[in-house]
Amino acid sequence: MRVDKKSENYKRAKQRVEELRGFYTHLVVYLTVNLILFLINLVSSPQSFWFYWVTLFWGIGILFHGLGVFVLEGKLLGREWEERKIKEIMGKEKK
Repeated sequence: MRVDKKSENYKRAKQRVEELRGFYTHLVVYLTVNLILFLINLVSSPQSFWFYWVTLFWGIGILFHGLGVFVLEGKLLGREWEERKIKEIMGKEKK
């Protein structure tokens, strides 16, 4: 199957793949860093857990990133919004 890299469908698919890759990269970094912080916490001060603060607040960021990628899929200030705004601005310029 030949892919036309100039087509609009290809550009949208490529952008979607980049969004997915960004989320999965973010998730892997989150899990890795938090595992390391957990281990450091166990070794340095096992009587007092502090790693979960980072896990909690960064987890909120991961949650919003996931919502943006999988639920909203660019609807909030994304592609659809951009296209509407471009049409709106171009319509105003014609007048």
